[in-house]
Amino acid sequence: MTVRRVLAVLAFAALSAAGLPAQQYIIKFATLAPEGSTWIKVMRQLDSAVRADSGGRLGFRLYPGGVAGDEKDVIRKIRLGQYTGGGFTGVGIGEVAKEVRILDAPLFFRSYDEVEYIQQKYEKDFEQAFRDGGFVLLGWAEVGFIYVFSSKLVRSFADLRNLKPWMWEGDPIAQSAYQAIGVSPVPLSATDVMTSLQTGMVDAVYASPYTLIALQWFTRVSYAMTQPLADALGAAIVSRKLFDSLPPDLQEILLRDSRKLIGQLTNSSRQDNAKAIETLKSRGMKFIPAPPEIASEFDQVGRKARQLLVGTLYSQEFLTDVENSLADYRAQHPSSR
Repeated sequence: MTVRRVLAVLAFAALSAAGLPAQQYIIKFATLAPEGSTWIKVMRQLDSAVRADSGGRLGFRLYPGGVAGDEKDVIRKIRLGQYTGGGFTGVGIGEVAKEVRILDAPLFFRSYDEVEYIQQKYEKDFEQAFRDGGFVLLGWAEVGFIYVFSSKLVRSFADLRNLKPWMWEGDPIAQSAYQAIGVSPVPLSATDVMTSLQTGMVDAVYASPYTLIALQWFTRVSYAMTQPLADALGAAIVSRKLFDSLPPDLQEILLRDSRKLIGQLTNSSRQDNAKAIETLKSRGMKFIPAPPEIASEFDQVGRKARQLLVGTLYSQEFLTDVENSLADYRAQHPSSR
């Protein structure tokens, strides 16, 4: 802890001991991430940091584990003023900054390096998209590569067509992917998935390995496709109305501390997912590689799915620009192909 932060903590303690009202601004922050997860641990660290650096004038109140509802519910409640921020996957992000979901595009990215290149290249565009949607980006928190997990053996998309896969209700990314594959999914809220797995209403889900364990879905599935469907983004955002109401010094503290601490979530997420894969294997999960002869099908499905999203999430011009940028990157970095 720096000397400046120690002094800030002491000042905050002195105000509290004197019975003076120190905290002026509270960020009511909701997320599906469960208590005890890396997400929540980092958010508690962020709360401590901003309280210390602001002398107790600013802090977070966390609502983990979906207690505030599904992501779309939380966005609606933020707009109504019930909450003022949250941690979201692409589903929630798409409600406020649609074009940002190009980072979730099906069967698009092949490595974390590719994801980071596109994210950084279009960073200003993405930040402005959040602002235009009434929010301010605090930091990116990658969910990780998403895989299909099922209770029955799946080697290919043809096998998936014989199952009852879950689709996050109202998610255009999942809808386009399933449409391109030729699958009829079962649309449900994320909070209803576990019950639906238990009853047999669905027998396949998509998630990052860490999420699969954190939400206990792994107890109902036995197989995983080794070909990821997408790399799922995540982000912490706050209401622009709340942010604009903060004094300039608190805006600076919030952005600085958020970028520093939330930025750690991406690396933590990647480590957590790598460990989760090993944990799943040790528990008997079978990771099934796709036959080499159908590799071209993945590229075809990805292109079709991304094209289906034109006019819904992004323009043809933006999609073409991003695809060309990624193609240029791959040409300069052959190992990423």
